[in-house]
Amino acid sequence: MLYTKTGDKGRTSLIGGRRVPKTHIRIESYGTIDELNSFVGWLTCVAEETVTKNFLVFVQHKLFNVSSYLATDTENPSVERTCRVTDDDITLIEKEIDRLDMALPKLGRFVLPGGNEVAARAHICRTVCRRAERKIFRLNEKDPVDQHILSFINRLSDYFFVLARHENLKSGKEIYCE
Repeated sequence: MLYTKTGDKGRTSLIGGRRVPKTHIRIESYGTIDELNSFVGWLTCVAEETVTKNFLVFVQHKLFNVSSYLATDTENPSVERTCRVTDDDITLIEKEIDRLDMALPKLGRFVLPGGNEVAARAHICRTVCRRAERKIFRLNEKDPVDQHILSFINRLSDYFFVLARHENLKSGKEIYCE
């Protein structure tokens, strides 16, 4: 049975069993990562380049790792909390940003979200990623979050911005704020 009715009163369980309000910053953090992962899946549906599709699938797997990490109860010493985001993962994002950015013209104005379908979806991913980052940093103020997670999410929003610019350059549809 999919439904348990245990959340009907506004509480949910962390990995480890502790029940917390659904408005808890930990729930908000991993819930926003889940939302981001859904938008990345939506972006993947329209991405045309194989290298981009493959990279987005890598991102989705890492976002599941981030969600799992964030959903783990840090107050339960019997539950192991493992960060599965590594320096290599962050470096991989940086290399992908650099690959896309090297072909882009220097940016001298603000970019408006939109242009074409892929770029518009990448901009949505970027803004949801930034919201997730803010929530995770708010969580970090109360309960330290592994630096790899913080760096990964920060780089990921940069990646979505560069991807949007790359896609608009290909189609000649990048639009700027006047």
